[in-house]
Amino acid sequence: MLMPTSNIIVPRASHWNMVQWLMAVNVFSISSALENLSRHEMLSWVNDSLQLTYTKIEQLCSGAAYCQFMDMLFPGCVLLKKVKFSAMLEHEFIKNFKVLQASFKRMGVDKIIPVERLVKGRFQDNFEFIQWFKKFFDANYDGKEYDPVATRQGQEGAPSPNPGPQRTSPTATKTFHAPLRQIQSAPIRRATPTRASDAEILELNQQMLDLKLTVDGLEKERDFYFSKLRDIELICQENETNTSPTLSKIMDILYATEVGQTHTDYMLVVVALEGQ
Repeated sequence: MLMPTSNIIVPRASHWNMVQWLMAVNVFSISSALENLSRHEMLSWVNDSLQLTYTKIEQLCSGAAYCQFMDMLFPGCVLLKKVKFSAMLEHEFIKNFKVLQASFKRMGVDKIIPVERLVKGRFQDNFEFIQWFKKFFDANYDGKEYDPVATRQGQEGAPSPNPGPQRTSPTATKTFHAPLRQIQSAPIRRATPTRASDAEILELNQQMLDLKLTVDGLEKERDFYFSKLRDIELICQENETNTSPTLSKIMDILYATEVGQTHTDYMLVVVALEGQ
């Protein structure tokens, strides 16, 4: 079921040149299975439209393609310079989806993006979302010409080769990787282990275990704060008609696209709520 609207939205002059946009046509159902494309047809549509080289649906988990599709539909509603088309890590995917969420809000799109599921890179979640997005695109596209490569301004369009294993916690630093590679290669370099080398290997293995426990703890902390932010976001979206300045401030914090840690965003929201 398609629900067109007749409202007009005018972007701020500081970001765009006072161009008036029609609000997006919302799509609330994709119930007709006969009209849904197969995974191969869907990938061909994405690659042909944006001149990308995606090889599987799971690579859409970066969120970059959706951001450029929104720019194609509503020029200027997305700041593409904030989109990382070569994103490889989960926290980079989340930042791209925050840009997409901001464009949805700007254009009056009512769809709630299941970010926490999409960024995991699972096929079913990403396939369901691209099916909805294709319906949304068809309902809003006016057929105008669009140069996706020039619009990306030289940004690489290559996706992550394997979204699942490549993601790490946004709070885990790259310094964890060097010791892990040394641990894996250390036994190979020692062709004739001695008692001293055996003790060294045991020590390195213990270090590897400690690092793994640290990373697991950081990932749990990340997931905890992200779930809190997601719950707050859902509440805010359900009360978008509320003119409360506190609610508006919370939404601005949630949809901010500047680099920052999830923990910091969460604490800012908590402070805003306590002020209310």
